[in-house]
Amino acid sequence: MRSSYVAVLDIRSADITAVVGDRGVNSTFIIKSKYTAKYDGYAEGDLLDLNSFKSAISNVVSRTLASNKGLKAIYIGVPGEFLKLINTDEILSFESVKKITPQDLKELRQMATPASTDKWVEIRHGALYYVLSDKRKVINPVGATGDSLKGRFCFYMCSSAFIACVQEAIKPFPQLTDVRLIPSVHAEAMYLIEPEKRDDVAVLVDLGYISSSYSVICGNGILYTESFSLGIGHVAFYVSDELDIPFEVASSFISTVNLNARENYGSEEECLYDGKLYQVSTYDICEKVRYALDIICSSIDECADSFRGANLSLKPICITGEGVKTIRGAADHLAARLEKGIEVVSPKVPYYDKPQYSSVFSLLNMALDDAKATK
Repeated sequence: MRSSYVAVLDIRSADITAVVGDRGVNSTFIIKSKYTAKYDGYAEGDLLDLNSFKSAISNVVSRTLASNKGLKAIYIGVPGEFLKLINTDEILSFESVKKITPQDLKELRQMATPASTDKWVEIRHGALYYVLSDKRKVINPVGATGDSLKGRFCFYMCSSAFIACVQEAIKPFPQLTDVRLIPSVHAEAMYLIEPEKRDDVAVLVDLGYISSSYSVICGNGILYTESFSLGIGHVAFYVSDELDIPFEVASSFISTVNLNARENYGSEEECLYDGKLYQVSTYDICEKVRYALDIICSSIDECADSFRGANLSLKPICITGEGVKTIRGAADHLAARLEKGIEVVSPKVPYYDKPQYSSVFSLLNMALDDAKATK
């Protein structure tokens, strides 16, 4: 197998995807293999069924190894539900004015690193920004001069219980001798949001199937992140419950309606399921969908209210994830309900330029950077 290829495992709240890929031209990727398996997912910081989780990982990893001989390393994305973010500030003083070196950054980061505990283990860190002795705020201070350097860092702590579940799921594959964890929210922030947008602050919402995340991004790190166990699957469940129709039928209906379409009170949506034809008013479906999306908006508002940093009132929201395009007009409804500008972001990759691929390509991008840095 080409030595520059890397393997990543993207753990979403409804499915798990394994991808082996490399860099292409013009910021694209070369995909050697890609496999996806559905499973029961996670909510409230817990896997809903460990056996389902292990089975899905076994499915995609075994197929990946079968088609990629010699694969030994795999990068695994950690969902926001299993992360805790710690922000720290430290200052490093020098005896006299000097030119700042990469070693100074390393020493400052080590000073700021929080201790791991039995329940939480650091898996990655990022530098939001640095402040020079003349009070200038910079993203990369190497080469600048000063008699001190202050840094603000974010550390991603992963649940020890989740790490144990991953290790148990990977155990049947002893050829994978190098298993590395990447916080998915960090990978998405660095890949999907342009550096100039991150120089100040940016907001990113990943609207998933069962679980979603809200992140405030600054520089090369995250100021605040919160996951909440709501997603597009809950919209389908609400429609199913309210209209007394099977979940599969509700899922079909929410993918066919258009919230931006002119209301036609006489129109109906049809779905043939398990030998029975279901006919439901389009207006009724749209109203239930809007109400369910409003519940998700309330959680987004709660996350914004919980952030105690920069003023976000005028900041637009970047949104991604499989929940964005499932319902036509959902982004416009969110914009109106939240009274915010909404920008849908996705990978700039041919064929995969859709929000549902954001997390897997963000992880692939970060894994390739990591692999290059360790060579």
